[in-house]
Amino acid sequence: MKFATWNVNSLRVRLPQVLDWLETHPVDVLCLQELKLPQDKFPLDAFKELGYQAQWAGQPTYNGVALISKTEGTEVQRNIPGFEDHQQRLIAATYPSSAGPIRVISAYCPNGQDLDSDKYIYKLNWFAALHDWLQEQLEQYPLLAILGDYNVAPTDLDVHDPKKWEGKVHVSAPERAAWQKLIDLGLHDAYRLFDQDSPGFSWWDYRRGAFRRDAGLRIDHALVSNALKPHSQACYVDKDPRSNEQPSDHTPVIVQFNL
Repeated sequence: MKFATWNVNSLRVRLPQVLDWLETHPVDVLCLQELKLPQDKFPLDAFKELGYQAQWAGQPTYNGVALISKTEGTEVQRNIPGFEDHQQRLIAATYPSSAGPIRVISAYCPNGQDLDSDKYIYKLNWFAALHDWLQEQLEQYPLLAILGDYNVAPTDLDVHDPKKWEGKVHVSAPERAAWQKLIDLGLHDAYRLFDQDSPGFSWWDYRRGAFRRDAGLRIDHALVSNALKPHSQACYVDKDPRSNEQPSDHTPVIVQFNL
């Protein structure tokens, strides 16, 4: 089985790219973020034509997440229970596998804007709520993967120029501490489970030729549970879509399992 995550930064704009990618990369579950589409405007028929099912949580203009899958997901959950939030940032569903049911979560974690912003406080509160909910989910679903745009570069290895990013969102100590609390639940950064020949950047600013210079950040991640870790075979970044005409500023991250 293969799972992937991709912040498409508007599915309305990037739909042809996503469909083309799925035809050449037929993953079992594709987690999408930043749909930027109302719930009733999701292009379900386009995915069905490729043989995929979909579950999604839409929102006009901003946010929005989806799970595109070969088999239909069950026990669907939208957003974090008990955390009052009008932004559509999370969707979870359960899928069959040879090892038993797998819980897959697509997450679009808040950006935070800057360290003095109310949005930064919201980001930390959101991560705290995510932590508590994941703790419950792991008890119910030992096989669990949460993929998405975390908007956190966990270490300086995940930043093209750590000095340049000092004092900014994505790299601050509280954000990295929130990430570590997720890891401490018994989750594992799939990309770091394997020897890599690349820093694994998944996001590059549209400005200043950042992609051409590989001046990026690794902020899109796949976290896998203790029970899923032994089944993990590989994790890699597909940089090719970032070279598309009118690309997203993110690119897909894929994790492969022997399931």
